[in-house]
Amino acid sequence: MNRYHLTHVTEFQYDGPVSESYNEVRLRPMHDDKQSCLSFRLVTSPSSHVTAYHDAFGNWVHQFNIFQEHHRLTVQSGFVVLAHEARANGAASMTLGEFDAQGKELCEEHFDFIAPTTYVPHLPRLEELVQAASQASQGTVLGFAQAASDLIHQRFRYVKGATHVNSSVEDSLSLGAGVCQDFAHLLLGVVRMRGLPARYVSGYIVPQPQDGEASNLEEVVGGQASHAWTDVFVPGTGWVGFDPTLGKAVGLRHVRVAYGRDYGDVPPVRGVYKGHAGQRLSVDVRVRPVVDDEGHERLQETAAVPAEESIPERPQQPQQQQQQ
Repeated sequence: MNRYHLTHVTEFQYDGPVSESYNEVRLRPMHDDKQSCLSFRLVTSPSSHVTAYHDAFGNWVHQFNIFQEHHRLTVQSGFVVLAHEARANGAASMTLGEFDAQGKELCEEHFDFIAPTTYVPHLPRLEELVQAASQASQGTVLGFAQAASDLIHQRFRYVKGATHVNSSVEDSLSLGAGVCQDFAHLLLGVVRMRGLPARYVSGYIVPQPQDGEASNLEEVVGGQASHAWTDVFVPGTGWVGFDPTLGKAVGLRHVRVAYGRDYGDVPPVRGVYKGHAGQRLSVDVRVRPVVDDEGHERLQETAAVPAEESIPERPQQPQQQQQQ
C-alpha cells in the first residue's frame, strides 16, 4: 500500500548552556496531485510555540523560538502520507531541438531554476558530463536528463561523510564521491548548463525489502536520514524526477517535502542560538508502511528519541543538517 508513516527526530546536544534559540524547519510533506499529507505533528523539547507559513517555493516552513537556557534541543516530526499513482506523460518525446526553440521563454519563466547558485555554480568541469549526456540522450529532453542521472550514478561513489553540509559541486567533482545532496547538486549543474530548468527536491525514500547492494543503499539513505533528488522541467509534461543516488526512477516510494534552487533553500532544520558552547547533532528517521502484513495500521511512535531524563533545554547555532 502506498501509505507511509514517518518520524524524523533531530537532536542538538550542547556542552554548555545556550539561550535565545531561533529555528525554522521544513519537515511537512507536500500535499498535491502526487501525494496527500493525511496528518502532520511537530513537537519540540523544550516545548515552544510554533508558527507556520509557505515560502516562495510553496514549501511549509515552521518557526519556533526558545529563550530560556538549555543544554539540549529535540525536534520531532511525524506524518502519514499517501502517494498517488503517476499520470502518463504527454510529451515524453520532446526533442532537444524543440526545447531549444523555446529557450528564451523558458529562461524568463524559470530563471531561478536555471541560474547558477552557491551550491551549484556553472563550472567548466561539468562540460564533459554535459557532452556525454548529450551523446547518450537519443536527442530528447528526457533522454538527456536520464543519461545525466545515470552518468552521475555510475561515476561517483556514495560515501557517507565524504562531504559536509556546505559542500558544493566543485567538492564532489574533486572527490569523485558524495551523498545524495551532492549527487542532486551535480545533476542540477549538468542539466542547467544544457539550459534545462531543474530544482532540488528534499524528502525521503521508503526502503523496499529485497536483497542486493541497491537494497542496502536504500536502507542507508531511506532508513536513517532524509533524501534528495532532482526534478527537471519538460514543456508539455511538467516536472519529472530523477534520483542519481539510487540510479532508479522517482516513484511512489519517494516522499516529497520541499523544493528549492539547491539545498540552501530547503534544509530540514536550521537555526541560530546565543552562547559559546559547542554542539553535537544526531538525526534519526523511521519510515514504515502504515499497514502491517495483516492489513492493520501501525502508528506507534518511533524509539528514535533519546531517553529523556529531565531534558534541560535546547538551542541551535549557525548550523544545518546534511541530507545523506
